[in-house]
Parts: sequence; structure tokens; C-alpha cells
Amino acid sequence: MTYEVTVDGKPHRLEIEKAEDAWMCRLDGQEIRVDAILARRDVLSLLVDGRSYEVKREQTATDLHLWVGSTRYGVEVRDPRSLRSRRDGAGDEKGPKKVVASMPGRVVRLLVGEGAEVEAGQGIVVVEAMKMQNEIKSPKKGVVQKLMATPGATVNAGDVLAIVE
Repeated sequence: MTYEVTVDGKPHRLEIEKAEDAWMCRLDGQEIRVDAILARRDVLSLLVDGRSYEVKREQTATDLHLWVGSTRYGVEVRDPRSLRSRRDGAGDEKGPKKVVASMPGRVVRLLVGEGAEVEAGQGIVVVEAMKMQNEIKSPKKGVVQKLMATPGATVNAGDVLAIVE
């Protein structure tokens, strides 16, 4: 999976791939092997080239910051595939909409059941990727017509998790 990451105003390209016992990351073309463990909610313990780092996530309604040790960084993360799919479907509220996984991971839990009425932007499924839980949201107001996701299942980017009509 590929992300566009901006750290304190400086853009980076981050590619992440799960290896057997770690993550292979390519940051601006440079390969880095990373061992990552979720130490507690919003705190990752990373081992990078034999050095240990604790990364804490701090998120407000409008901003995301990461603390690495005692240094705070302003961060923006964009998944180009996700932006493209949102832009392609923008303004079209008619008909059923697929709710798709934006990254590979494991389904942690379902937040609604089939037949539930949902608002646009309401969480439907939680997918864990790289020890971070990501809430996958409804693209429109409607009724959950079908849930394809099941807790514990592995999903790939683009897999259909639900349909909202």
C-alpha cells in the first residue's frame, strides 16, 4: 500500500508491505525494515535498524500529531486510492454504494448490522492495519443492505465490506 505523508510541511511517499515477521517500508525510495507493536492505544513501539522508538498519536478533530520521544510532528496522511474513489463518487447519492477496504488488514469488529440506518460518514466496519484500527465509514446516508465483512477475516485494499443503499 502506498501513502502520501506530509510531516511538518515536507511531503514524503511511503510504501508499506507486510513481510513475514516485520514490515518492509520504502520511504522516498529508501528501504527500511520496521518491527512494530501496538504498546497501548495510540502508542506504537518501533524497532528500526536496531534502534527503538516510541511513537504516540495525538489527534484532534482537525489535526494529527505524532510524538517521537519528546519531539512533536504535524502529520497528514493521504491514500491516493481512497481520495480517487471519493472524488469519483462525489455528489452521486443515488443507488447502492459499496463500502470498500482502503488498506489490507483484519476486520476487528462490525459497528452496525444489516438493515441498520446509517448517516454519511458513520462508521460501519473497523479494520486493523499495522496495529492501528481504522474505522471504515459509510459513503452516504441510507440503509446497510448487505455486510460482507466478518470479524477476524483478512481483507485486501478494495475488497467490498458492505453495501449501503
